[in-house]
Amino acid sequence: MKNNLSKFLVLEVAILCLLSCEQGTTDSTSKNVWTDSTSIDFNTGRVKEEELQINLYLGHHKELNLAPTGTGLRYEIIRKTEGIKAESGDSVDVVMKIYLLNEKICYETDSSEVDQFLIDRSHVESGIQEGIKLMKQGEKAIFILPSNLAHGLLGDFKTIPPMSPIVVNLELNKVIKNKIKNL
Repeated sequence: MKNNLSKFLVLEVAILCLLSCEQGTTDSTSKNVWTDSTSIDFNTGRVKEEELQINLYLGHHKELNLAPTGTGLRYEIIRKTEGIKAESGDSVDVVMKIYLLNEKICYETDSSEVDQFLIDRSHVESGIQEGIKLMKQGEKAIFILPSNLAHGLLGDFKTIPPMSPIVVNLELNKVIKNKIKNL
């Protein structure tokens, strides 16, 4: 009788283990399904988190008075001029410093050089290109770019981590008007 009871208990424990393993497998696979709703919830959460980070940064830098655009870019023209306005397709010479909200410098133009690129036709972050189109030659500005206007979900694989808003100090030294508007 004692031997049968032992066999019954071992059999019962084995059945319970199998059932619990089966349930665990089912539960874990259902948690790994990514849906449109999951993407929307993730992105909504990221936007709110970045907005909080940016607001905290601005709370510590009360001297800044950045205006928002419809895309999430925030900007302030620090030095205004009567220079020519930068437009899509124009070539620009800029000096810039890019850093994270914790003020760690990621990139900085060498003091003896300028960065040159075509607006809306280069690899430069879309937020920087949007901000430059708000400027005139000779102006200085500060931008805060949410990650979707900077380096997005992946970062730049060097100094800018994934999903990181960035701060850009930019001086627009020269605007070279594009003679052919439809490149």
